[in-house]
Amino acid sequence: MKIGIGLPANIPGVSRDSVLEWARKADSGPFSSVGIIDRVVYPNWDPLITLAAAAAVTQRVRLMTTILIAPVRDATLLAKQAASIDVLAGGRLTLGLGVGRREDDYTAVSGRFDRRGRRFEEQLALMKRVWSGEDPVDGTGPVGPEPIQSGGPELLIGAFAPAAIKRAGRWADGYLGGGGDPQAALAMYATVVEEWKSCGRNGRPRFVASNAFALGPGAVDRGADQVRHYNQFLGPEAADQAARRILTSPEDIRKVIQEFEQVGLDEMVFLPQVTDLDQVDRLAEIVG
Repeated sequence: MKIGIGLPANIPGVSRDSVLEWARKADSGPFSSVGIIDRVVYPNWDPLITLAAAAAVTQRVRLMTTILIAPVRDATLLAKQAASIDVLAGGRLTLGLGVGRREDDYTAVSGRFDRRGRRFEEQLALMKRVWSGEDPVDGTGPVGPEPIQSGGPELLIGAFAPAAIKRAGRWADGYLGGGGDPQAALAMYATVVEEWKSCGRNGRPRFVASNAFALGPGAVDRGADQVRHYNQFLGPEAADQAARRILTSPEDIRKVIQEFEQVGLDEMVFLPQVTDLDQVDRLAEIVG
């Protein structure tokens, strides 16, 4: 099983130097990818711009959105931006996409929260056309650049609702799930596999998940505070529950790796909740 690490670009107040050095350290370590999560109404960095910067200071690791909220963006521009990063990174982009669950993210961009699923389906079809060199709209001409990866960047879809999960089987190269219960994640992945086969697709979809972590003296409390802050829209009780789920010890992380490896996970991405650079070294020491 591969192990990725998130970038701290979603944590308010993180510095430019911290994010870029984090990417460099991850690239020189045992990690398979660097990930980044997305929001609109939050003081995080834009994921695509951040990954473009990471592409310039890395050579090996894949660059992954875990996830990007697709329906708050124009599909043609998103396809163009993703293709550009794929070229900059030499074919290392993994585009994890989903619809999100924050209505305010849609309100901020004058989007329709109530039709985000339908819009996402339309976006997936359009982006596939753009990446294959077809006109996004008849008569406009193709939109470049041509991605390094044939047919476009590797595409993962993150979802929890049954209808949404099936999109991964129809449109994507794999499924990006939560990192809580391995058996629950496996059940969702099984739905993806079933849809994949019913669509006559060959091979098997990738199976990826993520977990939050904070390691070392002082990091645990700050990490819990960050999780509560990020999830405050869920209400105090749910935000506290999310804070209690972060991994805070080598034993926790090894246990999660073992459990998910047993259910056939291809890659686990550990998402940091503090910006201290020693988090990269601490996680590397555990998984290396």
